[in-house]
Amino acid sequence: MYIEKPMIVFLDRLASRSPEPGGGSVSALVGALGAALVSMVGNLTLGKEKYAQVQGQIEELLKASELLRSELQDLIQKDTQVYAELSAAFKMPRDTEEEKAKREKKVQEALLIATEVPFQVAEKCLEVARLSQTAAEIGNVGAVSDAGVAVLLAESAAQSAALNVKININSIKDADFCEKKWNRIQEILKETGELRERVMRITYEKLG
Repeated sequence: MYIEKPMIVFLDRLASRSPEPGGGSVSALVGALGAALVSMVGNLTLGKEKYAQVQGQIEELLKASELLRSELQDLIQKDTQVYAELSAAFKMPRDTEEEKAKREKKVQEALLIATEVPFQVAEKCLEVARLSQTAAEIGNVGAVSDAGVAVLLAESAAQSAALNVKININSIKDADFCEKKWNRIQEILKETGELRERVMRITYEKLG
């Protein structure tokens, strides 16, 4: 798993001609980085007398951010796996009508699965962005810049995941599936954009 290897392994592979990891894995990684920064703000607030009144909220914040970080880390690898399955489907023989039909069925199935990974990344990045606001509002003011970075990463990762959803649904024949997924992605991008503006405003206000 890439997450368990030195960062240079991931970056070298990413920069190579290999089709994986790609943008989907990167979006998951960036989202995980955002979640980790939210956790950082939480840990720098936990146990501080100055923030005694929000300790319960900070504990909940940390639980949520660490769960999201774990889930997004898993999606880094998951994206490479679903791509491999899709690639294998595209390479199936298509010399006869029967083979063409079998290949098309497998490709469509693989595309549906491949779409789910970046879709999940986008959903989880929205949650990271929401947590970033909480971190900026009640977290240690000395780490408020980290809350700002977290929301920027969350929005960037959501936008990146959206691109990967779009490139997949462009080839999916299930119109209802495509419409539902893309409509939800638009909602996610709208809210993450609003959260980015809100959190950055709070961040700069506290930075003075």
